[in-house]
Amino acid sequence: MTAHSTEAFEAQRARLHAVAYRVLGSHADAEDVVQEAWLRLARQDPATIANLSGWLTTVVGRISLDLLRSRQTHPETSYGHEPSDFVVTPDDEPAPDGQVALADSVGFALLVVLDSLTPSERLAFVLHDMFAVPFHEIGQILGKSVDATKMIASRARRKVHTVDRPADGGRESRAVATAFRAAALGGDFEALLRVLDPNVKLTVDTPDGAVVVLGATEVASRARMFAGEVVRQRPVLVNGNPGYMSWLLDGTPFSVIAFAVTDGRITAIHIVADPARLAAIEMPRP
Repeated sequence: MTAHSTEAFEAQRARLHAVAYRVLGSHADAEDVVQEAWLRLARQDPATIANLSGWLTTVVGRISLDLLRSRQTHPETSYGHEPSDFVVTPDDEPAPDGQVALADSVGFALLVVLDSLTPSERLAFVLHDMFAVPFHEIGQILGKSVDATKMIASRARRKVHTVDRPADGGRESRAVATAFRAAALGGDFEALLRVLDPNVKLTVDTPDGAVVVLGATEVASRARMFAGEVVRQRPVLVNGNPGYMSWLLDGTPFSVIAFAVTDGRITAIHIVADPARLAAIEMPRP
């Protein structure tokens, strides 16, 4: 590899990482993808690459697509959304501009919806709608015609639009999260079911690894973990979405809970209860 190629790659690194992260939802996986793209470039004759930016985007897209498909075959290889990406602020303070931008681009609710897309839909949406990659280039990655690629992206776009920022400033989502917490504290199973989407996904990060629970009935039956009987809690925003921060009585962080709400129901809950992961999150004081 020439010095010029190395310099050109480094100039593209941040964008390539952003592409891979939005496709995969994991910074660690994105870094691996970018490193693999670097290795492939090192084995390539630079004279055969007419458009380095397009070539690298295609390579990153193909590697990311393969990884997404591998996750479907081996779900244990999917690590979910990294707690270190969580931006936690008190719910009674205005969110800084940086947090609003984060919530708009890679917020928890959006990542949840992206997880519901097929690998092809996710790749097409991210590359076209977020990075303006032409459909014919995306089609080459997917092995589809331009028209078929446009249809795939259109399906993805319809699903993603369910997480458009609400006009009420998120008041409904906060109300749903508050209703969930009240039902959990009161042990009201029926009230829990009313605010949970039938296909809700609960992810709990524990010191022993991630635990995933699917379905409203199963999540509601585990509601005691939300009760916080021996901790102090305060409402927070997690990447612009409603949540709760909990502390032990001595002030030690106990958990962060983030909710994704769509059409008045909770579609996903992510609880970080692993002290090591909590330490990676910047959070308000109790």
